[in-house]
Amino acid sequence: GVPEYRDAVREYLEIAVLRLSLRARAKAARLVELLHRAVPYPVLLATEQGDWADLSAAHKRWAQNEAGKVVLDGEVVAAGLDVEYDGRFLPDFLAAMALGRQPRGSMHAVYQGWIDTLLALGAARLIGTFRLAPGPEQSAARREALGAVARLDGDIARLRAAAAKEKQMARQVELNLEVKRLEARLSELPAGL
Repeated sequence: GVPEYRDAVREYLEIAVLRLSLRARAKAARLVELLHRAVPYPVLLATEQGDWADLSAAHKRWAQNEAGKVVLDGEVVAAGLDVEYDGRFLPDFLAAMALGRQPRGSMHAVYQGWIDTLLALGAARLIGTFRLAPGPEQSAARREALGAVARLDGDIARLRAAAAKEKQMARQVELNLEVKRLEARLSELPAGL
């Protein structure tokens, strides 16, 4: 009973809900991205690999250079489900993922509701409480802040590895100071979540 969605950029006639079971040594991140690219409809993908589980989604749009082709519109939004780590958030998260709790204006709104819920779980891990964003602007800001956190985490890990390998004491100190500077920036970001 949810109407389809069409505009100049995309067409959401249906949403595919898929389950993907992977072998232990499969490259999950790459396979998830390939599956999202391969299916011409928006996909809510439940991936499992051993004890690990993940939900992911990614908006689609018309390709600009090929008529009739569909491409990803932005990054794949994923949330790993860890019962031990996320135990206090999972009941609220799973309740928020229910189809009946999603906006019913169009298929695009339903899908965006699922993406917003995945983002809320990522934010809950940083701020300690599970809360859906009150509006689209706050959801977009949350997505940007989570991306910034991921980039800073990657930069910090890279700098720490470089500092551990560095032989010159002055360079080690310089790298460790840069890590401290990035950690300070990282501590400021949860306020935007």
